[in-house]
Amino acid sequence: MSEYLVDSPTGTPVARYLFAHGAGAPMDSDFMVAISAALAGRGIEVLRFEFPYMAQRRHGGTRRPPNPVAQLQEDFREVLSEVSARDPRLPLFIGGKSMGGRVASLLADESYAAGNIAGLVCFGYPFHPRGKPEKLRTGHLLEMACPALVVQGSRDPLGSRQEVEGYGLARQIQVGWLEDGDHDFRPRRASGFTREGHWQAAADAAADFILGWVSRD
Repeated sequence: MSEYLVDSPTGTPVARYLFAHGAGAPMDSDFMVAISAALAGRGIEVLRFEFPYMAQRRHGGTRRPPNPVAQLQEDFREVLSEVSARDPRLPLFIGGKSMGGRVASLLADESYAAGNIAGLVCFGYPFHPRGKPEKLRTGHLLEMACPALVVQGSRDPLGSRQEVEGYGLARQIQVGWLEDGDHDFRPRRASGFTREGHWQAAADAAADFILGWVSRD
């Protein structure tokens, strides 16, 4: 796997978040940087990493699409194993942007049952492919046992509020909505919201969720 980018809080971290990127943007995209910095500002250490196909792009390789989901799961599982060994006493949460969040969600229940993670946080979950609302990626989300948060733009073309509220997701999954946000949480100008404001709101929602679960232990 590629090296990590670590965003550390000023003081001692109270939790750690393993943060995976989306299908087309690397771990140092503007979105990943902004969310990571905001979480670190709330006392949460963030570890960003890249799946091998994205790391290969960074080091001069050809622009390849993501590997099949099964391979991405194995890649994520390998990183999770490495990170879990860093400091087992620090509560660990996993998740990611879009595809990265989906891959993390597929590992969440097994990792939670094994005591390796405390929860899951996804930003812009791809509930279905763009333009194909009938091809749902929700089967494992209907009975999820792992505590989870999904932060979603209300007009996300990969899962809008109207669509998601009809899916019957597990009670352990909280969904936080960003009004008029698209898949990258970008609102339309007439809405009165801003991309940066939504990014901050997304990070605050994630931090509140993580710190809330930490305080229960």
